[in-house]
Amino acid sequence: MQVDLFFEIHQGLTFEAPGSDEATLEALSHVPALPSHPRILDVGCGPGRQTLLLARKTGGHITAVDTHQSFLDVLLEKARDQGLSGSITALNRSMIALDFEPESFELIWSEGAAYIMGFENALRSWRRFLKPGGSLALTECVWLTDRPAPEVRDFWQSGYPAMTSVGANLALIRTSGYEVIHHFTLPESAWWNYYTPMRRRIEALRAQYAGDAEAARVLDGEEAEIQLFERYAGQYGYEFFVMRKARE
Repeated sequence: MQVDLFFEIHQGLTFEAPGSDEATLEALSHVPALPSHPRILDVGCGPGRQTLLLARKTGGHITAVDTHQSFLDVLLEKARDQGLSGSITALNRSMIALDFEPESFELIWSEGAAYIMGFENALRSWRRFLKPGGSLALTECVWLTDRPAPEVRDFWQSGYPAMTSVGANLALIRTSGYEVIHHFTLPESAWWNYYTPMRRRIEALRAQYAGDAEAARVLDGEEAEIQLFERYAGQYGYEFFVMRKARE
């Protein structure tokens, strides 16, 4: 029930993590010059909001990977509707087991997904797929204060104990074989792009699953995350990091 209901909460949402088109475009504006038709890998693409945007803005070919087939189906349908089918390949594949040829891509992109394998592991694992001088852009949840409220600290210690500060992540980027190009914190509005439609879905599912104690527990957990951000926005956030593969 828990996994099925989780995907029922998320199915059909445009955003599967905090983000915005504006943030995607800002990060893209800091990526060093790309060729006219770059090869791009979008890891943990979800339903592909940023995938479609990257395809339109770069003129490149995007290989989009995710493990949830219904997300990929949504992406492919939108690509057809927008005349981008020839620009996007969707693969049902785990980010932990990618098997592309070394130096296959000029750009690797990942919004709200690298935490699945951990920030440092993602940096080191994906680096081999970048061409010399290629770029990586990804978002990562970070602490924005050295003294988070106990409730916030306990929540993230349980949900993502590897979460650390912007400065610590910048150090990891450099020791993982990259040069930092740019980074910025997503605004609170980027979180509400994600949370507002999710909250509406939670309310609808409460009515659908009225009287189901297990469903109520799952829905309460999702709502608790939203309420935590309402109370403590500013103590943590998503940071967009743009980096370039350094010379060996």
